[in-house]
Amino acid sequence: MTAKVQLISPVDGRVYVERQCADAAQIEQALVAAATAQEHWKRRPLNERAVLCNAAVDAMLSMQDQIVPELAWQMGRPVRFGAGELRGFAERARYMIAIAADALAAVEPEPISGFRRTIKREPLGTVLVVAPWNYPYLTAVNTIIPALMAGNSVILKHATQTLLVGERFAEALRRAHLPTGLFHNLLLDHRQTAAIIASGRVQQVNFTGSVQAGVAMEAAAMGRFIGMGLELGGKDPAYVRADANLEHAVENLVDGSFFNSGQSCCAIERIYVDHSLYPAFVERFVALTGQYVLGNPLDEATTLGPLVSPSAAEFVRGQIAQALAQGARALIDPAAFAADVPGSAYMAPQVLVDVTHQMSVMREESFGPVVGIMPVAGDEQAIALMNDSQFGLSASLWTQDLAAAERLGDELATGTVFMNRCDYLDPALAWTGVKHSGRGITLSRLGYEHLTRAKSFHLRHEV
Repeated sequence: MTAKVQLISPVDGRVYVERQCADAAQIEQALVAAATAQEHWKRRPLNERAVLCNAAVDAMLSMQDQIVPELAWQMGRPVRFGAGELRGFAERARYMIAIAADALAAVEPEPISGFRRTIKREPLGTVLVVAPWNYPYLTAVNTIIPALMAGNSVILKHATQTLLVGERFAEALRRAHLPTGLFHNLLLDHRQTAAIIASGRVQQVNFTGSVQAGVAMEAAAMGRFIGMGLELGGKDPAYVRADANLEHAVENLVDGSFFNSGQSCCAIERIYVDHSLYPAFVERFVALTGQYVLGNPLDEATTLGPLVSPSAAEFVRGQIAQALAQGARALIDPAAFAADVPGSAYMAPQVLVDVTHQMSVMREESFGPVVGIMPVAGDEQAIALMNDSQFGLSASLWTQDLAAAERLGDELATGTVFMNRCDYLDPALAWTGVKHSGRGITLSRLGYEHLTRAKSFHLRHEV
């Protein structure tokens, strides 16, 4: 008998939906059907794939009125922000569809008389997408649409906390009349997911989640020689230089720290500010943070919803308590946020100063509404502190000097360097990480290289 999964809503702690995990027969059927359908799909002209994928995007957008409150109930994002994820979903999907012809085009080396030399891009086969709950549409679409455009079949294993998102993907692709068997949404437990990876019957795994889960994914794939795309943790830093536009930096870094209750891989979790701006920056940062409205995410007035679970909130509260015991100061009074209830998923944002890199809150991923702010003497100290981390997903520089941003960016151990913005994915750029933030690439034309294999043709036609 398969396990039953209960989705506990962070809104009120009650069961929102429940489903059965896929059984062995369903998994086997999906693997067989995906492989069979892919053999036909890879021969479909690219323009036909594009029509179907664009239709799937349209179908998903048509469900917005149902999706937005579902997101609030499943993972706590305020309804006033729910449509934003769908806009990002559409932007990424449409971009990857639009560039597919160029990204997948054959490479023709310099001609040599008597020879035809070509490098073609061939689909891998079946791609397993293991998607997280925090940005459940954005993270999943990064792979699903490009994988289909490249000629692959897809099996989606979505987080149990956002299991309805997987069902929405299946419905959108069904409405778009995607060929039967090409896409499967399976509700799986960890053991079943590992077994699929270890079976060798998927040719690529794209996973977004924790470092520990990434280690388990790689262990399951050992000896199978399949591709692994891993977007793991983050502890993303920001550096506010002396020449920064102070108001712009404060406004965007507050948002980058606390949007989605800080539950983003590329959320700002630590900020280094030039000592000359530090007092004014902290004062304005705290004032703006105090304007958040913590409450029920189904209320249009709410700008800060609950964390995904009480245990997630308790982890962040524990980091804060530990930092305070080590000498940090908290600048936000949780009592100012009536909805903040110890032991619940509802947690006020927090700003910490007098922090050091000996504190967990400045070194370990928080994934919640807390940020530490430190003064620095200049570029050299800032870069050293920014790089003093096991993670390297994104980093932001706040300056009016483009040349300085490029120079400092070259010194940062990170996947993406931002200047005067943060917490954003541009689909034209490679989304990648270094160190414990993972490996592999999604988005951009480079993302297609990880969803295809190169096949070289060396044809001598004059003998």
